[in-house]
Parts: sequence; C-alpha cells; structure tokens
Amino acid sequence: MRIARIAGPSGPAYAVQGGDASWLDLGSLGIDVTTTPELVDAAEALAALDVEALGGGTVDPEFLAPVVAPGKLMAIGLNYSDHIRETNSKPPANPILFMKANTSLTGPSDDIVVDAQMTAMADYETELTAIIGTRTKGIAKSEALQSIFGYTVANDVTARDCMKSDGQLVRSKSFDTYCPIGPWITTADEVPDPQALGIKTLVNGEVRQDSSTSEMLFPVDHLIHFLARGMTLEPGDVLLTGTPHGVGFVMDPPRFLQPGDVVECEVEGLGKLRNRVVAP
Repeated sequence: MRIARIAGPSGPAYAVQGGDASWLDLGSLGIDVTTTPELVDAAEALAALDVEALGGGTVDPEFLAPVVAPGKLMAIGLNYSDHIRETNSKPPANPILFMKANTSLTGPSDDIVVDAQMTAMADYETELTAIIGTRTKGIAKSEALQSIFGYTVANDVTARDCMKSDGQLVRSKSFDTYCPIGPWITTADEVPDPQALGIKTLVNGEVRQDSSTSEMLFPVDHLIHFLARGMTLEPGDVLLTGTPHGVGFVMDPPRFLQPGDVVECEVEGLGKLRNRVVAP
C-alpha cells in the first residue's frame, strides 16, 4: 500500500493509491488523519481497505511531505561499508545516532534552500527511511522489522563546514529544508527485505551515489533493536538509516550543492525525490 500526503482543494490530505493508480483522500474513506502518528494509529483501518478495488481518485497530484509532526526524527551516521571506505573512517562499534530538527522536513519536490552566509559545503545523502508503527522498547532483533509501519525516501542534506566547526552533527543537518522526504510511504508488507534495495542520487542528471542497502553495516532490524534498548520508539517516529558512497565532500575536488542544481534521490521501489537547490 502506498500512502501519500497531497495538496487538495481543502488543504493537505493523506491519500491512498488505488488499483487504477489514482489517489483517494483517506477522509473520503472514513479515515481522518492529519499527522504521521495519527496515520500509524489508523493502521488497522488502513489494512482493512481493498485498495485494488479503489479508483476514480486524483491523478498526478502534488505530493507533499508524507511525514508530519513525528515525535522523533532520528538518523544514523557512517552506516554503509562503501561510505566508510571512501571516507577512510574506522567502522563504528555501534550505530551512531543523531537527531534532525522536525523543522528540517520538506516535501519531495520542494526547494532546498542553501544560504551562502551559513554554509559553502551543502551536501546530499540519499537514505532509506523507516517509520515506526508500534510502541517499541526492548525488542529482539528477530522481531524488530515487525515494529515498522512503512518506508520512504529522505535526503539528509548536510552543511559539512558547519558539521566540522561544531564538532557535532545536529545543527549542520537541521537547517530548514534539509530533510526532503517522500514522495509517499510504502507500507512494510510491500518491502519484504529492506536490505536488498538499490539506492541512488543524481545531481543535474549525473549519477553521484549508486549502491544497495545491502552495504549497511548495521541493518534496519539491528538499528531498531539497538535503539529500543535504551529509548522507547513511538508510532510515527522516523529513522533515516544512513547513506552510501558518492557524497560530494569526498570527491576530488569536492563538489557541493549550488543554487540551480537539481538533486534526485531514489530508493528502489519506494519512489524518487526531485528537489531544486535555491538561494534564500
């Protein structure tokens, strides 16, 4: 099942893709939700829908960020073996967790605003992203994937110079528009193996990242298990799971995002982001 948040005549609305590929407002199907936690809480009602029988909805809608008001927007650093090799980094013994501000969230076709007064080193990072579906604490690795509601695509945009000067990750990854996400949420039952997905980034049509989630040092089930040992994961929480090799700062010479660039981020079967880079 694909669930998107789309622009409508009465404002943003969550919608499900029907069998004819059109999108139907969930409100018209008796499911009234406005935030991601509310959407996840409606999982039982969603599962009861016969989406293949649905049709006659909106064709080619304007997709908005499908994540709204998550309790936590979490991300993992240095989690792809090929990215660790390209940065000459030491593989971490445990997952490296940091948070991104919820205000960094933006839509799958919205502009990424790069302010030259804030950074000269804006970089892209395409990431498989999981949405937590159940309240989770102390879960076994073997059961961890059952706690996931669905998956989507995110771009963990990063101001590399700010990251270096700060000596930590949060601010450099939390500027407004620095987390494009979408274009929709694909429910977990449609993704039998999150470790077997192609992942790719193009800038102005040039392939920069081209890898697979099989390169993850810590797979998704391990990340959920590890994080839930110490913190409660709640419905609607969001987890970006790391990025593969090909980021701009390791190129020779480094190549950072500039106004006028178009960044496309894709995870196999989950859709594509396409964001233009603009000045303020």
